[in-house]
Amino acid sequence: MSETPTVDDKAPTFTATYRGGDHETFDLADNLGDGPVVLAFFPGAFTPPCSNEMVALQEHHDDFAAAGATLFGVSADSSFSLGAFADEHGLEFDLVSDMAGDAIEAYGLSMDIPELGLYGIANRAVFVLDDEGTVTYQWVADDPTNEPDYDELLDAVESA
Repeated sequence: MSETPTVDDKAPTFTATYRGGDHETFDLADNLGDGPVVLAFFPGAFTPPCSNEMVALQEHHDDFAAAGATLFGVSADSSFSLGAFADEHGLEFDLVSDMAGDAIEAYGLSMDIPELGLYGIANRAVFVLDDEGTVTYQWVADDPTNEPDYDELLDAVESA
């Protein structure tokens, strides 16, 4: 498994699929250069901790936008599941489907929860990237049920 990027590392770029049924390609490199990018990796749509996190990020969406940041949620769920998940919770930011696990692996976040039948899913983690794609903030959960400190995250975005 790849090493998890830390502050001052160049973040791995990746391509995946946006949520929904249009199979539109997401390319991280195309989203760099217009202010900070926040990548919020999460284990699985429709699970209580992930729902809580995505709703909390939505509650801070205006603050991220005011800081010039673009927020993306990333998981191994299908684009269809992510579309339904976003609709159910009124998420205004984009969710990215990494079913192949390329981004999850590149960020060193791949984990298994065999008792739930989940393999190759993302551990919960948040990265803030600057215009050049350098990591300016990194948080990785010790336990995937933990959530990031949202005030700390917002501070990191505002100073990116």
